[in-house]
Amino acid sequence: MENVTIKDIVEMTGGVLLCGDENTAVTDICINSKEIKQGDLFVPIIGEKVDAHRFIESALETGAATLTSQHNGVVLSEKPYIRVDNTVVVLQRIGAAIRKRYQIPVIAVTGSVGKTTTREMVTCALSAAKRTFHTEKNLNSQIGVPITLSRMDSNAEIAVLELGISEPGQMDILSKMVKPDMAVVTTIGVAHIEFMKTQEEIRRQKLSVVHYMREGGTLFLNGDDALLRCAVSEEKLTCRTLFYGTEDWCDYYAKDIVYHGSYTTFTCVHGNDETAVLLNTLGKHNVGNCVAALAVANENGIPMKVAAEGFSHFEGQRQQFIHLENKCLLIDDTYNASPDSMKASINVLCDMPCKGRRIAVLGDMFELGENEVEYHREIGEFLLDKPVDEVVVLGELSQNIKQVLEASGSSIKVYTFSDNEEAGLYLVATIRPEDVVLVKASNGMKLSEVVNILKAD
Repeated sequence: MENVTIKDIVEMTGGVLLCGDENTAVTDICINSKEIKQGDLFVPIIGEKVDAHRFIESALETGAATLTSQHNGVVLSEKPYIRVDNTVVVLQRIGAAIRKRYQIPVIAVTGSVGKTTTREMVTCALSAAKRTFHTEKNLNSQIGVPITLSRMDSNAEIAVLELGISEPGQMDILSKMVKPDMAVVTTIGVAHIEFMKTQEEIRRQKLSVVHYMREGGTLFLNGDDALLRCAVSEEKLTCRTLFYGTEDWCDYYAKDIVYHGSYTTFTCVHGNDETAVLLNTLGKHNVGNCVAALAVANENGIPMKVAAEGFSHFEGQRQQFIHLENKCLLIDDTYNASPDSMKASINVLCDMPCKGRRIAVLGDMFELGENEVEYHREIGEFLLDKPVDEVVVLGELSQNIKQVLEASGSSIKVYTFSDNEEAGLYLVATIRPEDVVLVKASNGMKLSEVVNILKAD
């Protein structure tokens, strides 16, 4: 946070200063008392299990000030307490107020699958020619976005912000804060369908970002996604819209895609402009994400050839390729999972050159609502014609994957284990250096434990 004092925070939030010096400088926002630094404003969030107000005193041993919705009247403290009605709502007010201070272009990235990788790729492409501010880690939520906005700085020439939602109405809150100049929508899947009921409603919620784009803004839609291909007419979009993807009708598209050992080459086409790209990852979905990034860069005045130069060194946060000496090639994709992302990861496994076996270690996918069983069976059906030799399933819902494979008479060997440790030890005992192993599930399945067992000496 640049040039922000407690007086500014009071004005931004509409709160009341109960004690402390209004001229106290604030340099950052913190919601975790264990991570607080000097100069931080502590924002205690009331969660489902824990009310962080109980940590105010310990936070202020280091931090500069705190918000509070549970103190009234005079508070005896040398450090500022600001009384507010709702700490989450006023955190969002702070984010919106700081956003207004900066007139740089802002690109919002959202979608059911691929938004983090796309955000990272857009950042990579823009950084080839511009100082680029961007979302860090997973700060893309109702709490994360205002924290991200609060960290905007005057050195940046352009910003890339990831917007993640799980319930109806949340995109309106985020977009109203961010007010993007451009927006990228990656896919419309079934992640969080438990709360939004249908994919059409998920699309409507994601696309509500356009209502808050600045005048003359541009929307980038994934032309490879069936629900986005028809979004302009069905959602009655009137903003400038460009499609990207792997089909030649798109405004920006990839052709001549070739998958190599651990990287991909392709040509990105826009009109008469063709640019050779070397992308340091695999998967058709990642090619699409990269095309989106090149499109955003080009529309911001950075030639595709310039933007493409950084992708040979690109390393995403999510899907990791790890060469385990004398063991196997491991694809660690344990961060999260939905049906679409799991299919994409299976495709990456199948695209990998492999002299041994292709093994998929798959766990449950969460937040899929009343059709969760069918979505897991769908993964089993998807595997039927794939060159996968072995599938290991973990979790109650993933037993449906096993049932589909076994009932079909597939040649794929299927195993199930009671816990992650048992599965990890099985893999250690059976994998060979020529094998490629994918590990994929929702984060709550903690399949990183399997990865750690494989990585252990």
